[in-house]
Amino acid sequence: MPSAVAPQRRSRENSSGEEDSQISDAGGSSIKRARINLNGDARRTSQSPVLPSGYRPNGSDAMQQETLRAGRSKSKHQPGSIVRVKLANFVTYTAVEFLPGPSLNMVIGPNGTGKSTLVCAICLGLGWGPQHLGRAKDVSEYVKHGEQEATIEIELAGDPKRHRRNPVIKCNIKRENNKSTFSIDGKPSNKKAVIELCKSFTIQIDNLCQFLPQDKVVEFAAMTPVELLRSTQRAVAPQEMLDMHDELKEHRQKQRSIQAKAQADQDALENLENRQRMQADDVQRMRDREVIKERVRLMEASRPFPAYRAAKKSFVEAKKTKKEAMDELDKLKNDVEPSMRVLNTKEEYQRQIEAATNAKRKAVADAEKTADNIDRKLQSLLGRKGELEAEVEAEKNSARETRKDITRTQGTIVALKRRIDEEQPNLDISGYNERIRGKQKANDEAGQKVLDLKRQLIDIGSRGQGKKERIVQAQKDLENLESQAGQRENKLRQASQDTFKAWEWIKKHQDEFEKPVFGPPMVECSVADPRYVDQIETLLQRGQMLMITCQTKNDFKKLGDILHDRLHLAEINMQHMTGTLADFPPPIERDQLGRYGLTGWALDYITGPEPVMAMLCANVRLERTGVGDHDTTSEQFELLQNGPIENWVTRRSSYKIVRRREYGPSATSTNVRDVRRAQVWTNQPIDMGAKRDLQENIEGWTGEITELKSEAATAQKEIEELRNTIREAAEEIRDLQTEKAGKQKLLSELRALPTKLAQQVEKLATAQQSISELRQRLAQIKEKQDQLTQERAETAIEYVGAVETLQARHLEVYEAEIMLIEANSDLATLAEKNAAQKELLVLKGREVEHLDKEVARLRNAATHLLQKVKEVMALVSEQEDTALDDHIKGLSEEQTSEQLEEEIESEKARLELMHEGNDRGVIKEFESREKRIVTLRTNLEGLKEDLEQAGERIQGIRERWEPELDRLVGLISRSFGENMKEIGCAGEVGVSKEDDFENWSIKILVKFRETEPLTALDSHRQSGGERAVSTIFYLMSLQSLTRSPFRVVDEINQGMDPRNERLVHRRMVGIACGGDGLLRDSAAENHHEVNGVNGVERSFDSVTVGNGDGADVFGDGGEGGGGKGVPQSQYFLITPKLLPSLTYARGMRVLCIASGEYMPEVSDKVDFRGCVDLARGLRREVAVR
Repeated sequence: MPSAVAPQRRSRENSSGEEDSQISDAGGSSIKRARINLNGDARRTSQSPVLPSGYRPNGSDAMQQETLRAGRSKSKHQPGSIVRVKLANFVTYTAVEFLPGPSLNMVIGPNGTGKSTLVCAICLGLGWGPQHLGRAKDVSEYVKHGEQEATIEIELAGDPKRHRRNPVIKCNIKRENNKSTFSIDGKPSNKKAVIELCKSFTIQIDNLCQFLPQDKVVEFAAMTPVELLRSTQRAVAPQEMLDMHDELKEHRQKQRSIQAKAQADQDALENLENRQRMQADDVQRMRDREVIKERVRLMEASRPFPAYRAAKKSFVEAKKTKKEAMDELDKLKNDVEPSMRVLNTKEEYQRQIEAATNAKRKAVADAEKTADNIDRKLQSLLGRKGELEAEVEAEKNSARETRKDITRTQGTIVALKRRIDEEQPNLDISGYNERIRGKQKANDEAGQKVLDLKRQLIDIGSRGQGKKERIVQAQKDLENLESQAGQRENKLRQASQDTFKAWEWIKKHQDEFEKPVFGPPMVECSVADPRYVDQIETLLQRGQMLMITCQTKNDFKKLGDILHDRLHLAEINMQHMTGTLADFPPPIERDQLGRYGLTGWALDYITGPEPVMAMLCANVRLERTGVGDHDTTSEQFELLQNGPIENWVTRRSSYKIVRRREYGPSATSTNVRDVRRAQVWTNQPIDMGAKRDLQENIEGWTGEITELKSEAATAQKEIEELRNTIREAAEEIRDLQTEKAGKQKLLSELRALPTKLAQQVEKLATAQQSISELRQRLAQIKEKQDQLTQERAETAIEYVGAVETLQARHLEVYEAEIMLIEANSDLATLAEKNAAQKELLVLKGREVEHLDKEVARLRNAATHLLQKVKEVMALVSEQEDTALDDHIKGLSEEQTSEQLEEEIESEKARLELMHEGNDRGVIKEFESREKRIVTLRTNLEGLKEDLEQAGERIQGIRERWEPELDRLVGLISRSFGENMKEIGCAGEVGVSKEDDFENWSIKILVKFRETEPLTALDSHRQSGGERAVSTIFYLMSLQSLTRSPFRVVDEINQGMDPRNERLVHRRMVGIACGGDGLLRDSAAENHHEVNGVNGVERSFDSVTVGNGDGADVFGDGGEGGGGKGVPQSQYFLITPKLLPSLTYARGMRVLCIASGEYMPEVSDKVDFRGCVDLARGLRREVAVR
């Protein structure tokens, strides 16, 4: 189902880490050391036990003495191993610090507490990406919910030859931009430098043989034998071995490429030679045909030569005919020359008369144009006369108005002088101002009193409103005490104030959302049958009981923004739910639950809105969780464990089956929790004490409201009296201000009289000056009128002269036209007399013109053919076509174009009788094939030499690589066989060698039963548990050969049965920690019964990692696998469960992840030594009894 869950926001205190724990000897003395928390302060651990001292074990216990001896010798971390891992806001951890030992480290704890988080931190903190974990794709998803930044700090053991102190790598992960930043020893660095540092220690996080996270177990199991060989070489062989393997693969590929090319060339050579033999006769016949085609080509190319000779001959003959015609034309012209001379003279006279007539006509047009221009000028002068007359009239009107202004101004001056001579009134401005200030001060004091009284009223109103709200809330609480819904809302308020405030706001603003928003199941849902209320509440966690359900993404985003940003509520749980109950079908029908001892599904016993129920199904799987009213019997448990139901709850316990498919169908574990008493959906009696308190509060607040009303009425009455006083004072102030303003205005006018008088005097002078200037302008206009009259007279005289000239020009035109008529008549008479001679002359001229065109045409044709001849000769010269050159030289001078065409047609007829085909292509292909045959023979000789060189290179590298590979695999095989022999099985490891080095692979053979032979390890023959055993033994077989400073395996034991798991564990301890110092918990030796429930899972918020160094099973005894002085790799084994009676060694360390709802704020309050000693004491007492 599509869903989005808003993370719950809550604050946590930083948990503190510890390096060692308190160790007490047999005499009661103690050795203490400081615990260092994340804030840097150190404090001593408490020696007080978690139970009374009577439960503590006897100090003379032999196991405790062994523990003391183990604790005194500390092994050292080899270079590159992990000394410390510190996390902050990473996945499930707010703050934690791990201190692993130098050899085997077992990380144990219930599911979901953060064991695999340590694996993620090692991978990301050392610079590798999340793709090597198989979980989230983005590093930002590893930041703890509600936080913006996570920190990983890893301290690696330094190499004394290269480092003065241990390198410390720090990684900061930002949620906002999905980026990681690194530092080395406190100095900023980058991811590449961190990985280079890790590679200098031969750390290979990307090698599943050395780093096997939980989510990569399936990928390792699916690894092909070829991939396993490469991973094995990376884990135990030097880089030179990998390089040689890559070179062998590369050279083998090149060798095969050369072989394939040589074979292809040999096949091509044989094919080409066969084809040459088959086409030899056909090619000869085609070559004969080519000879005829060549002859045709030569004749066709020589076509322009006979054609040019014929064209040249025709041109010469036409040129001769043209000359004869021209001679005849000249003779005819001489014969008619006298008559034509007279005619030509008359034509010349006619042309001269015609030209003179046209000139006279143009003179008439020019005279007309001149007369028109003078007429237009005369009309313009008449217009200017009218304009001057209008200006004179305007000046006279202006003079009349100016004289009127002079008369008015003189009267105003007389009146102003009279007012100036009158007596000035007296005005006391300061007296008026003093009286106004007195009135205003009294008015301001009354206004301040009104403001004080209003503030008092506001305060009284606010206090009264607060009392009323308290009364309303108390009445509502009183009603809620008597209703079931009200009781649930009170429980919601007690459980989470933020969620209660959010639900109250949602109820008031439901109309602002696209679809209804539902409150927490605590208030929206109920359990119909009270017998099952404990079971139902046990299935739901606190966050799920407080979950608010939205039906659309927009409502989800909008409500989240309002609650977080506007209302500033932190502890809010929200989910967007679009599914319905139809999307959550049960695995089986309800009527089949009886055989499992169950009465129904959890969904059957809880009621509420469908979206809320769908949300609970999506998160809690109510539709797949069975409910029973009796405890589960052994037979029912067996059925449930092998059936489709994974969760069920009975009267006293809740069960959850965890199946690990990657380890086989039998890899299961069961988590069991106690059923807790219901706290929400219960019917409780009314709290009479709370009811009585609410009633008393309501009565008290009601009395206080009455007193506040009386105070408000008194204050309101005082305000009204003061307002009347203020209004009266304001009216008196306005009267004084009006009287003062009137007198001030009169005084201002009197003071302004001299200025006004001066202005009027100046105005009178300006008007008189204007009259004087007016007379001057009239005189100027009169002068312009006189000049205009004189100019009009001159223009009229000029117009009379132009008209007389026009008349003279007209007379001249008439005379010229009469002479032109006479000339045209004489010319027509002479032309009629000489028409026959002239026609003969025209005909002969036309004949000459025609012959001229024919000569030009023949000249062009001959020139065109000559160009073609030149082109052919140029082509012969350019292409050095000797055949065509010889053919042209052998042409006969007498051969015509028709004869040449007959020869061409004859040769083409011979070609048609022969076979027609792509002769040129076949011959060209034959010749090209011959060249390819020569080239292929040369190439084959070179490829033969290349093959010999490639074989020598492969043999040289193989002689160095293969024996070393066989030696390493042999060591692995011996170790693997010994490991399998320890558990009563057999196994060996070998190298499957193919001709292609790409296909060389690791072949693992195993035998788990005496009656069967050794068979290859795969997913078909062996069970999940057998594959898990083989995988862990193979990894352990690499331990003594490994080049990596540490190895990580996450939950590899999940698919094993108890027997194999115990044997594998003992073997692992022996290999990782050495054969010396093996210990076994003696109290556990007597415990042979294995509970069918493998573990208990609890989902809590605070997590503390404790390093149990207080007992031998959690101690650093021995030399960490160095019993024989040989350093061993650091080993991390992550598992959620441990069987009893397991073997431990002094060199191993167990990291216990302790978590729970009620973890102490400071982790050093958890006394792991006390817990271990207490457990041993209890077991010893049981053994004694």
